[in-house]
Amino acid sequence: MLRTSVRIGAAVAVLLLGSCATRPEHAGQSEASVGHAGPTASAALDTCGPYAPFDAAKFAKATVVDNEWFPLVPGTQMIYDGRSVQDGTPVAHHEEFTVTGLTKVVNGVRTVVVIDRDLHDGKLDEQELSFFAQDDDGNVWNMGEYPEDYEDGRFTGAPDAWINAAAGAQAGVQMTAHPQPATPAYRQGYVPAIKFLDCAQPLQVGQKVCDATTCYPDTLLVDEWSPLDPGSGHQHKFYAARVGTVKVSAVDDPEAETLRLTVKKTLDPAQLHEVDTVARLMDTRAYRNAPAAYAATEPAS
Repeated sequence: MLRTSVRIGAAVAVLLLGSCATRPEHAGQSEASVGHAGPTASAALDTCGPYAPFDAAKFAKATVVDNEWFPLVPGTQMIYDGRSVQDGTPVAHHEEFTVTGLTKVVNGVRTVVVIDRDLHDGKLDEQELSFFAQDDDGNVWNMGEYPEDYEDGRFTGAPDAWINAAAGAQAGVQMTAHPQPATPAYRQGYVPAIKFLDCAQPLQVGQKVCDATTCYPDTLLVDEWSPLDPGSGHQHKFYAARVGTVKVSAVDDPEAETLRLTVKKTLDPAQLHEVDTVARLMDTRAYRNAPAAYAATEPAS
């Protein structure tokens, strides 16, 4: 699954960690979180800080996600193909990232519902609902996730679900409004209950990325990593202006995940209805499978 921390090669330098401490104006929030998480989380939290304070009052048009690097238009489907290592064996990796026509209110903010299906060697491995909203400054926030795990096509659980403000979970910025290489490392989400912490930092802007059929002359390269799981390495995601993620490469990642955008299309009304139906069913299951996170939310609609 693309880290969405959406959780999506060229040789590039690995980002040196430890140079980006939590911004002083957010120190109170970090210290409160650390107080419940222990010294391991405390050290990890020092590697990246909140990009901006979360304020539900600053999402006047939250579901209009028109960020240049991470646009979310209902009915858009992006298909990725590549490879990853599973149990020591390279296998085909296929992902379908679809912006549904649904919304869901999360902690006072109406969000766009995205469904992401992850297949390895042709078998469903995970499918996830993610909830995104854009603030008044143009930053896109990740407000929660409901991932379902599968094995041999059978549902095995949803232990990593989280919703902003439930059980201490904190939303994070998935994409900033104006990313630049000088932008300090920032959090894409922090959930102490499930030991989830994703960090990101822009590395380059303006790099050309090509595949067999398409060249993207203006891409943004973002480094993403999970400080609480240092063995997972880093993902380098390439975002094309007005498109979104077009390439994923791995740095010291044992799964060696690589993906390229192979299809970007707009679903017709019947196709979108079908996707929305699947997303609604997942959202309904979440109240049973992840009650601690979901109990205070309204159903997606």
